[in-house]
This record gives sequence, C-alpha cells and structure tokens, in this order.
Amino acid sequence: MPPKRVLIADDTEFFRAALKDILARAGYEVVGEASNGAEAIELARTLRPDLVLLDVVMPIKNGIEAAKAISALKLPIKIVMCTSLGYEPIVAEAVKAGASGYIIKPPSEAKVLAALNAL
Repeated sequence: MPPKRVLIADDTEFFRAALKDILARAGYEVVGEASNGAEAIELARTLRPDLVLLDVVMPIKNGIEAAKAISALKLPIKIVMCTSLGYEPIVAEAVKAGASGYIIKPPSEAKVLAALNAL
C-alpha cells in the first residue's frame, strides 16, 4: 500500500497548493507544509509522515540537505524529490541522500500518482 500521510516541502506556495490538491483527490492526507528545508526536517521529525515531497531548490537548507537529515532520523519515511527540468543530474545525489524517487516540475496528476504508486 502506498504511503498516505504526506509532508510537502517547497518554497513556492502555488506548487504546494497544486500538489495538495492532487494528493487530496487521490485520497492522501497532507499533514504538513514547509517552505524551506529546515522546516521540512523539523516537521518530518515531529509529524512522522509516511512520505515527504521535497523540492530540490529551497532556502535555508536545500532538498538534498533536507533529504540527508530526514534519512538520518531513521524513521520509516519515503522521500520523493521534486525538481525542475534541468536539475535532473541532481537526482542521483538525491537518491544517495535517501530519496526513493522524483517528480519533474510542473507535474501532471498522472505523473505524481505514478511516482507515488511506484514506492
């Protein structure tokens, strides 16, 4: 069964809202939203979601740093990176940091759900 409790971390409010809408329609529960990597780490630690969707480029701590820190928590949290076209080479670094997959922005509903169902 795919993870159902989700934390969204992206510095763009519009993107967070779009993802939240896609996830809600698919039966996922968005338990938190972060606008930077430091917030994402803290919320992952306190909320213990099943899944964290992390933007690669964020202020304070970027998505790679956040993925490393969240993975270090040793909690059963899946991490999926969200990246803009042109940042795909960073995905290999994200996988080393603990990510289980990635979504290219701007995502379609079908691509988001396919990525999450593959977890």
